[in-house]
Amino acid sequence: MLEETRPDPDALAAALAAEGRASLRIFLGAAPGVGKTWEMLNAGRQRAAEGVDVVIGVVETHGRAETAAQIGALPILPLRRIPYRGQSLEEFDLAGALERKPDLILIDELAHTNVPGSTHAKRWEDVAELLEAGIPVWATLNVQHLESLNDDVARITGVRVTETLPDQVLELAAEIELIDITPSELRKRLTEGKIYRPETARRALNAFFREGNLTALREIALRRVAQHVDADVQDYMRLNAIKGPWPASERVLALIGADASAEAVVRRAKQLADALRAPWIALHVERPKDNLGGLFRSQAPKALAARLGAEVETRAGRDVVAIALELAGRRNVTQIVVGRPRPRRFQHLGRRLWAKASLAEQLLRQGADFNLHIVPSAIQRSPRKFRVSLPWAPTPWLSAVGMIATVVVLGELLRDWVDHEALGMVFLAAVMAVAALQGVAIGLLSAVLGFLCWNYFFIPPIYRLTIAAPRDVIAMVVFGIVAVSSGVLAGRVRAEALAAQGRIEGLRRIGLFSRRLGEPATEDELMTEIAQQAAALAPAAAVLTDTPAGLITRAVRPDGTEALDEGSLAAARWALSRQEEAGAGTATLPSAAWRFMPIRTSRGVVGVLGVRPPADGSISGPTLQAVSALADQAAVALERVRLAGEAARGEALSETQALRTALLNSLSHDLRTPLTGIRGAAETLRGHWAKLPEPTRQDLLASIEEDVGRMTRFLGNIMDLTRLEGGDIAPRLTTVELGPLVDAVIARVPGALHMAVSMPDGVAVRADPSLLEQALTNIVENAVKYSPVGAGITLSVTAEHGLVTMALADEGIGIPPGDLTHVFDSFYRAKRGDRVAPGTGLGLAIARGFVQAMGGTITAKSPRLDLARDGLPGTIISMSLPAAGPPAFGSKGT
Repeated sequence: MLEETRPDPDALAAALAAEGRASLRIFLGAAPGVGKTWEMLNAGRQRAAEGVDVVIGVVETHGRAETAAQIGALPILPLRRIPYRGQSLEEFDLAGALERKPDLILIDELAHTNVPGSTHAKRWEDVAELLEAGIPVWATLNVQHLESLNDDVARITGVRVTETLPDQVLELAAEIELIDITPSELRKRLTEGKIYRPETARRALNAFFREGNLTALREIALRRVAQHVDADVQDYMRLNAIKGPWPASERVLALIGADASAEAVVRRAKQLADALRAPWIALHVERPKDNLGGLFRSQAPKALAARLGAEVETRAGRDVVAIALELAGRRNVTQIVVGRPRPRRFQHLGRRLWAKASLAEQLLRQGADFNLHIVPSAIQRSPRKFRVSLPWAPTPWLSAVGMIATVVVLGELLRDWVDHEALGMVFLAAVMAVAALQGVAIGLLSAVLGFLCWNYFFIPPIYRLTIAAPRDVIAMVVFGIVAVSSGVLAGRVRAEALAAQGRIEGLRRIGLFSRRLGEPATEDELMTEIAQQAAALAPAAAVLTDTPAGLITRAVRPDGTEALDEGSLAAARWALSRQEEAGAGTATLPSAAWRFMPIRTSRGVVGVLGVRPPADGSISGPTLQAVSALADQAAVALERVRLAGEAARGEALSETQALRTALLNSLSHDLRTPLTGIRGAAETLRGHWAKLPEPTRQDLLASIEEDVGRMTRFLGNIMDLTRLEGGDIAPRLTTVELGPLVDAVIARVPGALHMAVSMPDGVAVRADPSLLEQALTNIVENAVKYSPVGAGITLSVTAEHGLVTMALADEGIGIPPGDLTHVFDSFYRAKRGDRVAPGTGLGLAIARGFVQAMGGTITAKSPRLDLARDGLPGTIISMSLPAAGPPAFGSKGT
């Protein structure tokens, strides 16, 4: 009794969490202009008049005089100015509000997106921080800004709302006040210019503010507020341990089992929920006595309920009525839908007392607080007769006879030491053993045999089916009752054990499916694996997916399986279009050779999974259950693979866009700068040639040549990058002696004449001479560019283990640790202090591409460990290439 009145622990935890933060009140409207801000300011002024410290954090009047007048004497927090793209924009000052810490703060437009550089990306996140700091907040919100309604609002109004917030924000609100006016009144306000300027208002009247749109948005807003109130009622009931239901709002509960009326119950519950505009729950209770067939038959109505929008719950227990009423009371259910009970045996004789009350009858007696809807089954069955499934194999029958015969033999051997009453207990033990091992039917046979054998062989007068002593009559009656009861109970225990074993096997298969289907990385590999797993359950399996051209077969196992015939393809198309099973063993196209199950993802049905039944044409219930579980797992895996593919394509698109942007930026900078210099020098020479002294003319011409060379190198880098990314680089490997090549690079790079070189005499590598020279040139140019004038640059060449390593060490400004992994990326330039050196960020990327194309490697290291810590960190870039011959000894210095 104490348990029934104990408050819900989750409700207590939620209440404690709510006490830890301040309260939020949301003024909710169906559309702009209904008066949310006006009402919030008006209520705020009333609280201020009561002595409450009320401040305005941010308010948007949109030029409406009525709204601005409501501000009155309320203090307004100064807005924070944030620079953005050359402008200075104003935003809510969260830090100022936290420092001010008023008793109440008013925040307009809760769904607003903050300017980049703000503390939070969205204004509702600012509000959440205020609440955590203990500052109560009043805020305004239009219903179309809720994330879950974004698609619905777009379909209704034709306008896609870009500023949204999660629906969970509403759960933070202690109060939601609906600011509601009729659509005609709102349109009148719009016409009068109280919302938008006249020209804007005229366009809005024929677009977003159409009367039908406003009516639909108004209904959505009313429903959201009603849902919030309903949740408050349920929380209050759970917190105070109040037994439901409270008829504050309608909620429907459908009880679905494994019988023929289950789907009819689901459909009727859906109709009732739609008529009442109420949420609904589908409950299935798994009882210990349910066999695998029953578990399988319950899957279809549960799947149907989920597709129709129900919240599906599965519980385990013996007392279905108690579980259903407990859930109904806790969830504040008002309507319960249940199937009509089957006609009972003995009902036609008027002996109802002999039969157990049906589920509907028990609910009628115990669920007086609920409205009960009884749904007739689509198929009326004749009165059920008591049947026990009989095994066809002779072994179980023989084992029962053998067990009783063994007890008789033992009794004959022990007749002188054991009286006949004790032997009765031995017969009972044998009956229970047989029932536990072979089931109810064989247990009943052993009970009858045991009864007869005990009477015939051991109860006086022996060897006759008669009883002399009255006490033996009582013993025989008790024996018969106990033997039959024990046999039935032992058989049920066995059935429950088998059912539990079946559930465990089903879970094992689901786990196996999850592991195996989680391995494939591509869709084709996944299809093959799905077919392989299904073929382990049936003689053959096939996976078909939906394409614009229709269903296509993606995988068939085992190899060599005949192609699907037209009848099977028709069943597959039916399963895809109707989202239900079709083909062999179903009510739809049962003559087909295959059976198909839809593969449903969150985006709809994407294909079907087909299995071919064995030669006898039947598929067992557990097998169908396993195939159904495989179809569900296949849907999850397929969605995972497709989402991964979309993410990869999106990432590639983003990288392409970033490269395109970087290329355009480089073009605008690295081409415009030399072109500007060329143009200036050319205009000066053309306009003042005669007046300019000869040295000046030569300097201007030299600058033109330098800028042209810079443009040529830049375009050459672009062409090299294009060739690398297009795979057009085909190096011509030959023996390249490094001495002359290094001399050529030093002569080619301005500022590299002071570079020191240390390498063995005659060292050579296997490389393409032009590619190697360009790669080394780019590395040397990078070292010169990022080193102070006159700083040391050293090229060290070593040869060992068949590789020649060229390490270029500079004493420049170095590379930050976070940029080391990116310095070889295209268009990437590390941020090195305040210095921005000219360049495209392509030199090292091209060097890496050339070196890798020649079979070598390139790495960067910074800072240098051999330099003083109080100086510049320096950088070492190393290239390794295959040696062309045996290493030579001696050294060459420059």
